[in-house]
Amino acid sequence: MLIPPIDLMGGEAVQLIGGKDHALSAGDPRPLAEKFGRVGEIAIVDLDAALGTGDNTELIKELLPLAPCRVGGGIRSVEAAITWLDAGATKVVLGTAATPEVLSQLPPERTVVALDSFDGEVVTHGWTKGTGQRVGDKLEELRDLTSGFLLTFVEREGRMTGTDPEVLARYLEAAGDCRVTFAGGITGAEEIGQIHQLGADAQVGMALYKDEVTLGEAVAACLRSDRPDGLWPTIVSNERGQTLGLAYSNLESLSASIDTGNAHYWSRSRSELWQKGLTSGATQTFHALDLDCDSDALKFTVTQTGRGFCHLDQTACFGDFDGFTELERRLFDRVVNAPDGSFTKRLFEDRELLAAKISEEAAELNEATDRAEIVHEAADVLFFVMTRLAAEGIPLDEIERELDRRSLKVTRRD
Repeated sequence: MLIPPIDLMGGEAVQLIGGKDHALSAGDPRPLAEKFGRVGEIAIVDLDAALGTGDNTELIKELLPLAPCRVGGGIRSVEAAITWLDAGATKVVLGTAATPEVLSQLPPERTVVALDSFDGEVVTHGWTKGTGQRVGDKLEELRDLTSGFLLTFVEREGRMTGTDPEVLARYLEAAGDCRVTFAGGITGAEEIGQIHQLGADAQVGMALYKDEVTLGEAVAACLRSDRPDGLWPTIVSNERGQTLGLAYSNLESLSASIDTGNAHYWSRSRSELWQKGLTSGATQTFHALDLDCDSDALKFTVTQTGRGFCHLDQTACFGDFDGFTELERRLFDRVVNAPDGSFTKRLFEDRELLAAKISEEAAELNEATDRAEIVHEAADVLFFVMTRLAAEGIPLDEIERELDRRSLKVTRRD
C-alpha cells in the first residue's frame, strides 16, 4: 500500500530533493494528515530534529490523533523512541540509532529501521557520508530485531525516476519476514501497485504532492477484481467496526470518498456515482479504508447519521444493532426527546443526581460477590456512565479510541 509522508520543517509540510534542496511547501500539515490518514498509516518526519536545527514536537503531537502515524527524524535514543510510542505513534522510525543495542530495548513490532542507500551503500549524516556497508548485509543483520525497514534510494529521492524491480526483490529477500517500505523516485500508481504485489509498501512524496499520482489512484493500483464489471465489493462499517451493509466501489467513487471525506459508492443498477445520504439525509462521513488480505475487497469506516445505512427503516442492511450501540442511540435520542418528569430527563438535567447514581452503583458493584449480581450491578454502572456520556454529547467510540491510544503506551505504571 501507499505510505503518504509529511516532512516537517519550520512548522510546515515540505518536500526536498536529495534531502537538501527545497522543492515545495505544502503549508499546514493538519489537513494533510486528516486526508492522508483516510488511506492508512502515514509517515511523519521531523526534518528540523533530524538536522539538529530545532524540532516540531508539539505540532506532531497534534497530528497523532488525526491519523495512524509512524514518527521519525531525530530519534537517537531508547528514551526518545519510547516517548513517541507513549504519545501514540504507531511506530518509530530509527536511522543511525538503529543499533542492536537500541533495538533490543524496544518492542520490535513498533519499530522501523530506516536505511538510506546510494548505489547500494548505506549512507548517513544527511546522505553525505558512506559507511562501507551494503544494504543487503544491514538488512540481514537487523531483521530479527525489528518488524520493518524503510529503504530510501538517495540517488532517486525527489526525482521521480522510478525504481529497479530486481533491486527491490533482492532487498525483500534479505529483509526476511520484515515489512519493507520503499522510498525514492517512485513515479506513479502503476509502480505503487507493483510494489504492493511484491508484498511491500511505497512511501511516495514528490509525485503525490505534485499530483502526479492521487491517493485514489494509488489505492486502486493495489486492488484487483474478479468481477466482470471490475468493481470492488465494499463492506461499510461504523467506527465500532459493526457492519452497516455492502456496497461497491471503483476508482471514481474511491477518489471521491478520499478527496471529500464523504462516503461515495458506485451504483450497479444505474452505473453512476452516488453519495450516500445526499437525498435521504442519512449521510456518511468517511474516515478510513482497509484492503482485505487478498486486495480484492474494501472496508470503509464511516460515521453514519440519520436512521441508518439501509433503505429500510433500520440501522443496517442486516437489521438493527443491539447492546451498547442501541443503548447509545436511545440515550442520545432521549437527550432531546425524554418526556418531562421522567427519570431519564431528571438524570440529564440534574448533574448531582447522575453523579450520585454512578457512585452508588459503583459501590454496589464493588460489594457484589456472585456472578449474576456482578453482571446486574455492572449493567447499572455502565448504563449511568453512558447516560453521562450522552448528556455531554460524547460517543462511545471516542472512549474506545482513548483506550486504544493508551494501549500504545510502552511505559507502564507500577
